[in-house]
Amino acid sequence: MKFTETRLKGAFIIDLEPHRDERGFFARGFCQKEMQAHGVEPLIAQANFSYNKARGTLRGMHFQDARAPESKLVRCVRGSLLDTIIDLRPESPTFLQHVSVELTGDNSRALFVPPRFAHGFLTLEDETVATYQVGEFYTPGVEGGLRYDDPALGLSWPVPVEVISEKDTQWAGFSEQEAEIRARMRVEADRGPVRRKRTSTPNGSEARHDHR
Repeated sequence: MKFTETRLKGAFIIDLEPHRDERGFFARGFCQKEMQAHGVEPLIAQANFSYNKARGTLRGMHFQDARAPESKLVRCVRGSLLDTIIDLRPESPTFLQHVSVELTGDNSRALFVPPRFAHGFLTLEDETVATYQVGEFYTPGVEGGLRYDDPALGLSWPVPVEVISEKDTQWAGFSEQEAEIRARMRVEADRGPVRRKRTSTPNGSEARHDHR
């Protein structure tokens, strides 16, 4: 695995180092030791798939606050997308700055998103599939979001947004949330982690509430 740190500290582009032969290639896509060697906590609480039927599908910009901060290792396994992250760590010199990386099924590139970042992506092709390994359970009570078209964020999207959830159109602007976001993203020594409460469906299975 080849790690390239972006200008946002702790956020890495991760490329495969394939071993090729007549069959194709083999490559390691995740390794605890290699992640730790680059200062990345290799915790995986959930592994998610995101199927996107149409080009121009926007998902984002989502975050969980410092009570249950989630890292993400995002990879596109079919099609292509532009993955965008925003630094929401109040103590960071790059607070509110963003990085965008094109992930495709062909380049097999991954983006590691540190905790306390907002994350979202826009699909560049029909039938695009993304996978992401997440370092914390989805915790509805601590989630939040930013508008993808908020001028305060300065985000640029290469194709028109054609499909987006109603929820993602209703996030407040950053200026309206700034004080709250700074407070929610502040790390406090006495603040313990928040874990997702489990609820049961009538058949006894765990209810799911993550529709991002």
